[in-house]
Amino acid sequence: MITLDVRSTRHSELIDVTDEVRRAVRASGVRSGLAVLFVPHTTAAVTINENADPDVSRDILMELGKIVPLEDGYRHNEGNSAAHIKSTLVGISQTLLVEDGEAVLGTWQGIYFCEFDGPRRRRLHIRIVGA
Repeated sequence: MITLDVRSTRHSELIDVTDEVRRAVRASGVRSGLAVLFVPHTTAAVTINENADPDVSRDILMELGKIVPLEDGYRHNEGNSAAHIKSTLVGISQTLLVEDGEAVLGTWQGIYFCEFDGPRRRRLHIRIVGA
């Protein structure tokens, strides 16, 4: 298993980890298989989406904030219920295909670590399995 350290600087942000994941896949030596990405945190997530236009990340965070507002009468006393809910909605794992030693992504796709309760130091685990 490979673990990436991810540092967030804002309360909510999408951090592009595409290059780091691609390097991990290449370094694994696996030519064909799967790369499973896993976030071991209850207030963070991982997603794959467009990375050509930074406004897409901004829009995703803006709409998640509308769907799950920071304050909404939550009972959880730590004050981060919205982050837990956003993590559940986005999800804590993604699976990538690996072909010819490379992570398979679409032309406009990038991999984002989603921070919903930062700033913090986080981890993203990657397990690469050969076919």
